[in-house]
Amino acid sequence: MVASLPGFTHTVTERFLRYVVIDTQSDPASPTCPSTEKQKVLGALLARELQAMGIRDAHLDELGYVYATIPANTDKPVAVICFCSHMDTSPDCTGANVKPQIVRDYRGGDIVLPADPTQVIRAADHPALADQIGNDIITTDGTTLLGADNKAGLAEIMDAAQFLIDNPQIKHGTIKILFTPDEEIGRGVDKADLKKLGADFAYTIDGETAGNIEDETFSADGATLTIEGVSTHPGFAKGKMEHAIKIAAAIVDRLPKHTCSPETTEGKEGFLHPIGISGALEKATLSFIVRDFIDAGLQEKEVLLENIVKEVMRDFPHSSYRLEIKPQYRNMKQVIDRYPEIIDNAMEAIRRAGLTPIKTSIRGGTDGSRLSFMGLPCPNIFAGEHAFHSRLEWVSRQDMEKAVQTIVHLAMIWEERA
Repeated sequence: MVASLPGFTHTVTERFLRYVVIDTQSDPASPTCPSTEKQKVLGALLARELQAMGIRDAHLDELGYVYATIPANTDKPVAVICFCSHMDTSPDCTGANVKPQIVRDYRGGDIVLPADPTQVIRAADHPALADQIGNDIITTDGTTLLGADNKAGLAEIMDAAQFLIDNPQIKHGTIKILFTPDEEIGRGVDKADLKKLGADFAYTIDGETAGNIEDETFSADGATLTIEGVSTHPGFAKGKMEHAIKIAAAIVDRLPKHTCSPETTEGKEGFLHPIGISGALEKATLSFIVRDFIDAGLQEKEVLLENIVKEVMRDFPHSSYRLEIKPQYRNMKQVIDRYPEIIDNAMEAIRRAGLTPIKTSIRGGTDGSRLSFMGLPCPNIFAGEHAFHSRLEWVSRQDMEKAVQTIVHLAMIWEERA
């Protein structure tokens, strides 16, 4: 167990509290990389802290990525593994002026957030709290998100790096660190230099419940539907006008109401989800995301969408439409299953940290989805974050410490099994 090794410390919470007060919200409307310059403020801090540990090549590049290398201290030929987390927080909820709170020795029940008592982390809505009795729970004051997604992962990787450097008797191969911007807006690895990184396998530290490892994600497409209606003066429109906004509304109305949507699906069920509508009389645009764990499921939902569109358009014979489908990412399991040792080693690391490993699927994507198909197989390990993208976000000190232990054990196991 890492906790019994000389030099093990409990500093991950201090790091976490230092990082969450830095606003790193990304911006989907920005064309730049990173999408917000403020992400570089945290990136520069992380690079300085890595350099202070003695990691000479640690640096923040001009695109907002942090790279670092912990050199091998073994003669064995060990695969180069990378630990990866993202620095940005979600645009869904403000990340400015975060004021973290610590509920020490949690005894159960609801947690009322102090700056806005209407914000309550209810035990009934957050069953994972039942496993936190006696632990220290970190929340916000109720006015912002916390940023545990993914500053918990950042703090855990940083703490594990410090531990490995301070304890050279722990043998490991070359370890790479990668911190990315803009994961929350789907661009996290767009500009990552994998050649410079030089890793064979990677792990994102960005999952939820302690003990979980995720080797499967949604496959994802985006769909854009453009409708060209018929415009005419409303005073003389009878029999002529075909209103593009009304056509779009009719299409949305015909989407399945009891299946195939985020609010009606769970587990391995996918969905077809409208995320935006804009336009005027003459032209309207609908945006969708399409999700499923298998590619055939994506295609079924895209056919369903086009059939609904065709059916609606029959009532508007002078109007036209264009449906564009763009791939976004694919289920990383397609790649990870070729390298069973990645998951086997991670599950053993979780056991050595004193937890029961649970292999699960993500109803979403991670940087690891893209990295896997870019040639760097990359499952996702727990960071302990819960209720992310909301003012009810929380994480426990003990879960973050278990994540640090898991990372250290994982470095050891790759060396042992080399």
